[in-house]
Amino acid sequence: MKAIIVEDEKPAARRLGRLLEGLGVEVTTLLHSVETSIAWFKGHPHPDLIFLDIQLSDGLSFEIFDAVAVESAIIFTTAYDEYALQAFKLNSVDYLLKPIDDEELQAAVDKFRSRELRAKPLAVDFEDIKKLLVNPLERDFKKRFTAKVGQHLKIINADDVVCFFSENKGTYAATADGRNYLLDTTLEQLETELQPQMFFRVSRKFYVNINHIADIIAYTNSRLQVKLKGFREHQVIVSRERVKDFKLWLE
Repeated sequence: MKAIIVEDEKPAARRLGRLLEGLGVEVTTLLHSVETSIAWFKGHPHPDLIFLDIQLSDGLSFEIFDAVAVESAIIFTTAYDEYALQAFKLNSVDYLLKPIDDEELQAAVDKFRSRELRAKPLAVDFEDIKKLLVNPLERDFKKRFTAKVGQHLKIINADDVVCFFSENKGTYAATADGRNYLLDTTLEQLETELQPQMFFRVSRKFYVNINHIADIIAYTNSRLQVKLKGFREHQVIVSRERVKDFKLWLE
């Protein structure tokens, strides 16, 4: 199987390339921009599979498909919001959230290799996906959560949640009054339930509420530290792979 990687963050591209080589995937090319990708696709045979970031240094990678009819299957490797995730799933395209998890990557590659998918080409409507990204669907997000406290159920308003975090295989909602409530859910499930303008997943462990951010500080290795109002239990660090999208989300 031959694949290419389209990713503007070169360290992330190299890491993904090493992971894929370990899975027996031959990575023939690393591309880092819309412009170079268009030129490459016009002059080379298309690979079996493309690992594609959405937001490149010179624009959205969807511009590639406006210029070239790409015949390859695509697995998205990005830190974009869940509208994209929803669209890609509907269009039978795999979506891996940065930083790429080894097991999730292997599952995506195995899925592509499966006889069913190889016999059925992936049909992707990029125009529909672009519409979802630019003009997200009107939909209802969860405004309340419930947590069991002794023999009682506590109702927690989403506005009052400073952050959601995972610890010891549990998922907690930290509220503005300084309490932590264990929820019957996971951060992955929350991904499609949280209002993306209000909540952002800064790392594997944390979703933060923009309305409860007190300060943002430069941290080591090009990361950021987020200070949340009334939350002192853990350091909240934006992972390096998500700093770029976090800054865009703030705006």
